[in-house]
Amino acid sequence: MANIKLFEQKKIRSVWNRADQKLYFVVEDVVSALVDSTDPKQYVKKMKQRDPELAKGWVQIVPTLSVDTPGGKQRMSCANVQGLLRIIQSIPSPKAEPFKLWLAKVGNERLEEIENPELAQTRMKKLYKAKGYSDEWIEKRARGIAVRDELTDEWKKRGVKEGVEYAILTADISKATFGLTPTDYKKFKGLSKPQENLRDHMTDLELIFTMLGEAATTEIARNKNTQGFSENEKAAVEGGTIAGNARQELEKKSGKKVVTSQNYRFLGEKKIRQLKKKI
Repeated sequence: MANIKLFEQKKIRSVWNRADQKLYFVVEDVVSALVDSTDPKQYVKKMKQRDPELAKGWVQIVPTLSVDTPGGKQRMSCANVQGLLRIIQSIPSPKAEPFKLWLAKVGNERLEEIENPELAQTRMKKLYKAKGYSDEWIEKRARGIAVRDELTDEWKKRGVKEGVEYAILTADISKATFGLTPTDYKKFKGLSKPQENLRDHMTDLELIFTMLGEAATTEIARNKNTQGFSENEKAAVEGGTIAGNARQELEKKSGKKVVTSQNYRFLGEKKIRQLKKKI
C-alpha cells in the first residue's frame, strides 16, 4: 500500500527504480486518472498513433518495471515524472495541471520516506483512515503488509521468481487457507476491477488468517531451508493448511463462516456522500 498514491480518489501505483534512483508510476493508472476510458491500454495505443514523436521515444521514457500487485509482482509500463509530463502533453484533460502539482508533491514525499521509512507507514495509515477504515482494521492491514513483505523477501532469497511464481505460491496459500484462490475470492466478494485490492476488502478475521498462512509459510521455508519453486510450493501449501485448519476450528466453535462476501466498497460511496454534503 505504501506504493499506492491517490489522485482525486484514483489509485496510482508507483515503484522506486534503484537503477536510476527515481520514482516511477504505472502509465495505465495515470491514464485512468486523467481520462474517462474503460480501456487504458487501448487509449495509450491510440495516443501513440496520434503522436508519432511520442511513439518514437516511448521505449526511452516508458520502461517496463516490476510492480507490486495482489498476486505478486508483475511487469508493467511505467514512467518517471519527466516521462509523465511528456505523456500528459498528448492527453487533452482539464486534470493535467492539478496532476502536475500532485506529481511534484508525491515525488517530494518519496524522498522524505527514503530518509525516514516510518513516514511511509504513517502516510499509509492516514490514507486508510481518510477512506473510512477503523483504526483496528488499519493496524491489522499494516501488520499484514509487513508479514507479506517478509514472505516475499524470503522467496527472493530462495530462488523463487517474481511475477508468475509469486502469484502461484500466493494462490496456493490462499486456497489452503480459505478454499479459494485470490481470483475466486475477488469474484466471491464482487470485486471486478483489476485495481481493487482483495486485502483492502477483507474483514479483520480474513486479514488475520491471511497473515497466519503467510507467516507459517515463511517459518516453514526458513526451518526447512527450501530452495527453488517446487520446495517453496510445498511450504506454501503446508503454511496455508495450518491457517486453514485454524479457520475451520474457529468456524466449528463459533458456528460462523470466516470467509464472507462483505467488501469495503461502501466506504468510497460514503466519502462521496460526505463530500456532496459539503458542496
